[in-house]
Parts: sequence; C-alpha cells; structure tokens
Amino acid sequence: MAVVYAVGVGPGDPELLTRKAERILKSVDVICAPTGAAEAGSYALSIVEPFLDRSRQEVLVQLFPMVKDQKGLDPFWEEAADQVAERIAQGKDVAFITIGDPFLYSTYLYIHRIFLAKYPEIRIEIVPGISSILAASAVSGVPLGLAAEKIAILPAAYEDAELKRTLEEFDTVILMKVSRVFDRVYALLKELGRERQGVFVRRVGSQEEEVYFDLEALVGQKLDYLSMLIVKKGAL
Repeated sequence: MAVVYAVGVGPGDPELLTRKAERILKSVDVICAPTGAAEAGSYALSIVEPFLDRSRQEVLVQLFPMVKDQKGLDPFWEEAADQVAERIAQGKDVAFITIGDPFLYSTYLYIHRIFLAKYPEIRIEIVPGISSILAASAVSGVPLGLAAEKIAILPAAYEDAELKRTLEEFDTVILMKVSRVFDRVYALLKELGRERQGVFVRRVGSQEEEVYFDLEALVGQKLDYLSMLIVKKGAL
C-alpha cells in the first residue's frame, strides 16, 4: 500500500536534510508543499528543490493560511487531506514536506489529525527533521541545556505574566515566531535585567541567516516571521 511520509526538511540549508529524507524525496511520486498564502512560494519546497525530478514527480502546493486564530480553517486542512488521499488511492507514495520537524509546531500537524480521523487506513511514516531551534543554538554558539538545566519552548502566543514566570523557572527559554511581539518581549527582559541574555536568530540555515546579540538594536524594526529568540540564564 502507498505511504504518506511526513518529512521534516530542516530549517533552510539543504545539507541539513537527513539521508533518509533525501532518499524518500527522490523516490516518491508526489511532493506536497505547504504555503501560507496563495501568491507566495513554499519555503519548504525551496529547500528540497535540488532533490526533485519534476519530469517524473508531481509537486502539489497546498494553501495553509498562517493566521493566529485557526477557527474556520478546517476546510483548508480537509481539502489538503483529500488531495493526498486521492493520490494514495491511486497507489502513489506522497511526501508532505514541512520546515524543521513534523511533530514540533509544524504545518503538517493540522493535516495529520485529519488523516487519523478521516483516513485511518492510510499508512503514515514520520521522518524527523533538524529543528530550527537546534540550528539556531548551533549557529549562535548558545547551548540549550547542560546537566539538570530546564528548557522551555513557547509559541508566539504568550502573555507577559506567563512569559515572566517561564523565564524565572527555566534556565533556557526558546520563543518561537517572536517577530510580532519582540518589542513587548524585549521590554520585559529589560525589566528583569536580562536584556543581554538573549540571542535573536532569523532564517537560520538560509542565505538570509542573521544572528543578533544586541537585542536593543532590533526594537521598533520589522522583523522576519521565521525568527526566534533564545534566552539563557547567565552570560552568553
């Protein structure tokens, strides 16, 4: 029976794909690539393009609106799942590609729950990928955890009280998709006297990659959606 592979393609550098991911991407019949807007390209697809053979493989770009409130978006996930199921029924193997890892804040998870509920007969294989968190830690030289240190990962939707409590309780705090709330987060770090304990990384693994330790310089700037902030107790 044909298989759906949920393939993590890493943060942006094609060389950070696993050997297994590369093998699967070269062998499947269909590549499903998510995009956040109809007129935009797929970042995940741009990463894996060197490994594809468009003369043989179908590349199916699917719309997954990237909005904070996910209510009312089920029709998008349903349509995407139906498109995949149709190709599976034709005996075609499908790779759904996603930035980073499929099971960590990924676009794939929206469609995964529909596969389980609506198409339980479909065989699914998860292919882990290198998370942008790990890549950002490596490129910035900031270790995430040592010995008994505690690590917290927060998505963009965090309130000041929750963030303050997390910063106090954990040794390392990773704030995902921080661009829209950066000024508020920086103000809180400054209030806590920790404005020099963070590193901001954008587009890690890509040609546009940038690393900033001077967080104050970013206040009031329009920041990249694909960015994160790592805050570490002690000197960086």
